[in-house]
Amino acid sequence: MLTVQTKSGIIINYEDTGDRTAPVIILIMGLGAQLTVWPDELYLGLVAKGFRVIRFDNRDAGLSSQLDQFGSPNLFKIWLSKRLPIKTHIPYTLDDMASDVLELMAALKIKKAHLVGASMGGMIAQLIAAKNKKKVLSLTSIMSSSGKPKLSASSLKLFLQLAKHRPRQFSRDSAIHYNIKLNQLIGSPAYPQNEQALRKQATLGVDRAHNPQGFNRQLAAIAASDCRQHLMPKINVRTLVIHGSLDPVMPVAAGKQTAQQIRKSKLKIVNGMGHDFPPALMAKMTKWISKHVKKAEQKHAQKKNKP
Repeated sequence: MLTVQTKSGIIINYEDTGDRTAPVIILIMGLGAQLTVWPDELYLGLVAKGFRVIRFDNRDAGLSSQLDQFGSPNLFKIWLSKRLPIKTHIPYTLDDMASDVLELMAALKIKKAHLVGASMGGMIAQLIAAKNKKKVLSLTSIMSSSGKPKLSASSLKLFLQLAKHRPRQFSRDSAIHYNIKLNQLIGSPAYPQNEQALRKQATLGVDRAHNPQGFNRQLAAIAASDCRQHLMPKINVRTLVIHGSLDPVMPVAAGKQTAQQIRKSKLKIVNGMGHDFPPALMAKMTKWISKHVKKAEQKHAQKKNKP
C-alpha cells in the first residue's frame, strides 16, 4: 500500500502505475467513492496508452484518513448557512480536498499533471485548474458541475428512493445491498450492469473499506462550497467535459454549462449514460481521454520550444 502524509496530517492512499518519465494523469474520484471505482479498464488502459496514471482515495474514503473525530455534520444546517446568517461547523472544504491533491503531487515530485475528475472529483479538479494554473496541463471533467448543488425533482426522487434502502445499522450484507441499489439507481439506462457484476463490485468495495460518516462529511464539503462559475473563465488549459445524457445525479445541463464557461473546452455528451462508468463505454472513454491528453501534451511541447 502506497501512502503520503499531507502537512495537515491527512494520510492519502494511492496507486501509481506506468513509466515514471511519462506524462502524468491524476484521477480524482467522486463523493464517497474509493479509488477502485475507477475501472481497471480505464486506469490500466491509460497506462497502456503511454501515461503514468495515479488514482487515490480522497480523505474520508477508502484507505485514506477517516476523520471520525468530526462526527456527522448537520447537512440541513450547512445548507441553511449558505442562505441565512447562521453559523455552522464544516469539517473541511473542497479547497482542502484540492490541497490534498497538490500535496500528493508535491510528495511524488510531480510538477505538472493532467487532471481527470469524476463528479465531486471534477469539482476538485476545476478548483485546482482555476487556482493553480501552473500545476495543470489539461482538465477532464466527467459527470460534474461548476454550479451550486441543486435539488431538482429528479434528484429529490433519487434521494427518496435511496433513503428507503439506507441501512439503519451497519452490517456487511446491508452495506452491500445498499451499494447495489445505489448503482442501479444512478447507473446508465442504455448500459445496465447485471446484479452479479454489481454485487461483485459492492462486495470488493465494502470489504476494502466502509465509511458512511465519511460520505456525509464529503457531502458537507460539497454543500458548503461556493458556486465555481466565476472561476471557470480562469481555466486556460485544454478541457474535455464528458457527461451522460441520462445522468440522474448531475443533469446533462450541468455538463453543458461547465463546457460553456471554460474557453478551451470540448463537450462530449454520451447518449444513454448515467452517473457511473459502464464497462461497455470504458474503451471509448479511454480513447477520448488519451486523445485529449496527447493534444494537450503537443501544445505544451510547442510552447516550451517557442524561441
